[in-house]
Amino acid sequence: MGIYADYAATTPVKPQVIEAMMSIYQHHYGNPSSIHTQGRDARHYLDTSRREVARILNAEPSEIIFTSGATESNNTVIKGIAQAQRDKGKHLITSKIEHHSVLHVFELLEKQGFEVTYLDVDEAGRVDVQQLKEALRDDTTLVSIMFVNNEVGTMQPIDEIQEIVAQSNAYFHTDAVQAVGHLPIDVKELAVDALSLTAHKFGGPKGVGALYIKKGTHIHYQQQGGEQETKRRAGTENVPQIVGLTEALKLADSERDAHNIHIALLKEQLLVGLQDRAIPFELNGSMIETTNHIVNLYFPFIDVETLLTLLDLAGIYVSSGSACTAGSTIPSHVLSAMYGDDARVTRSVRISLNELMTKDDINRIIVEIQKIYLKFKEEEHA
Repeated sequence: MGIYADYAATTPVKPQVIEAMMSIYQHHYGNPSSIHTQGRDARHYLDTSRREVARILNAEPSEIIFTSGATESNNTVIKGIAQAQRDKGKHLITSKIEHHSVLHVFELLEKQGFEVTYLDVDEAGRVDVQQLKEALRDDTTLVSIMFVNNEVGTMQPIDEIQEIVAQSNAYFHTDAVQAVGHLPIDVKELAVDALSLTAHKFGGPKGVGALYIKKGTHIHYQQQGGEQETKRRAGTENVPQIVGLTEALKLADSERDAHNIHIALLKEQLLVGLQDRAIPFELNGSMIETTNHIVNLYFPFIDVETLLTLLDLAGIYVSSGSACTAGSTIPSHVLSAMYGDDARVTRSVRISLNELMTKDDINRIIVEIQKIYLKFKEEEHA
């Protein structure tokens, strides 16, 4: 049986989540906009879900919008704020290591006449906060910096960034997709104006996400039609998926500490095991300011395409980075921003861990990498 170690790409739906969703599919299938009993029944589950998500994030229910996922959430908030604030300024700030659902939106806005500053990062993948201070201008209307990087796991100094942005007239958005389930998320404590998340990264279904928009934020919503989500996102709400997101978020929140301890031990086992077998590798990113579930490793003896293929044949399922670009031969934009033209840009893999994994799984990953290394070492000396 294969070993899945690509949990940063997606996670399996938890049994409790499936059970909660099936109940809605089978018994509470009304349109939540309908005024009859079945519609009101569906509306009850929608409203309850909104309150629960808001409670966990320490937000107000009215500040939560349900979407089809983080890509829609990111598109909505970045385009929406930029367009709404256009008369006040057309300068925007983000970083070079954002997910493509953020970067490509800024690239589109550049074509529409906006000016974008892309912040550099250091070799740990941390944003240059001094550069942020210098980049902020009177006409800056939005700063969007991710909470946790999806390729190397580096945590950004969100508190420090927020304090800097708060001294300007700009709004602050964070893509928290890889933070949920691994870090506590309190939007009031973070003091962000907007935050994106998606269910399938923490044991929920694909195709559903949420967007926190702080009350008073001036934004143009992007989807027109009906008056769903209090006129902020047109389209019939997907109540079963929303209930699934909510159940998954509740589980992720309540189980986070225990899971983090287990995952930290798995990461340590992986790194120590590779070292003990004298397999040459380097860790990409930070050992300190990071979440433990994402481990990005540079193996100098083999190119990433060959390594991924050999591991796949051995039943080990990992990736070279974001699932949105993993099928591409283009070098990782994240590693390129961190290391320039270094060989590690094309010789690194992402192993992403989960509480479902065991010590035996990690041992097998180590053994299979060792087999590949010894084979290449033998061929090199043949």
